[in-house]
Amino acid sequence: MKISIKYRLMLLSTLAFCVVLTTYSQEIQYETKQNVPYYNASIRQADAYTTERCVLDFYYPKNVKDFPTIIWFHGGGLTGGNKEIPVQLMEKGVGIVAVNYRLYPKVKAPLYIDDAASAVSWVFKNVADMGGDPSLIFVSGHSAGGYLASMIGLDKSWLRKYGIEADKIAGLIPFSGHTITHFTVREERGIPGIQPVIDSLAPLFHVRPDAPPLLLITGDRELELLGRYEENAYLMRMMKISGHKETKLYELDGYGHAMTEPAFPLLLNEVQRIIDAKTHNK
Repeated sequence: MKISIKYRLMLLSTLAFCVVLTTYSQEIQYETKQNVPYYNASIRQADAYTTERCVLDFYYPKNVKDFPTIIWFHGGGLTGGNKEIPVQLMEKGVGIVAVNYRLYPKVKAPLYIDDAASAVSWVFKNVADMGGDPSLIFVSGHSAGGYLASMIGLDKSWLRKYGIEADKIAGLIPFSGHTITHFTVREERGIPGIQPVIDSLAPLFHVRPDAPPLLLITGDRELELLGRYEENAYLMRMMKISGHKETKLYELDGYGHAMTEPAFPLLLNEVQRIIDAKTHNK
């Protein structure tokens, strides 16, 4: 869906939702736990780089029970970037987990995917202790972070390694993420960036009808990175053909790859939509 006027109408609705949360959240006290390791001590002690990079920050409403949590993976092409708590998601009544993961060339595929899975499993196992609802964990991220979100959400093997079923994720909302094999993974193999590959390290390889709800968001196809909209459109089509009932694609008209600002309200809107659906079905 190419969003222009329709997006503006949706944005007004979404902003109304955000205003309600913001008004409510004025009474909420927020806390941030920083640099929490998500691997166990034996793994961390074996490698200084793992100790340095494999940490997360958890921002959460400490006087709210059963809050939803958004896990956010930063972008940077799997070669750079650092964890960040997006200010656009703060004080909205949700928990936010910002994750660091190891980067190429210090590590190669699939270790950064394994890091993402370990971080998500940590949230599943610990969020209740902070007051969050383990059934309302959403996984998102921008660019490389969107790729990681899609990989661990569609390929069940990554989370299963840590005793978590990927289908327990409440929703997947990747921002402008690769759905083919990531260009850094291809670079590791000596494959040029303009040569697409779809193998086991591509979200497209793991199309399945029983995945969590999937909202794909990209920038304008004419302004995005090479083929980014088209590969997301292909994932949407194949998910629908497979029988998945809750895949949507939004194309943000007039925005390039740095499309996070207008996408954050859509992320919050999707969180609320899924919460409402779960409440209705109880």
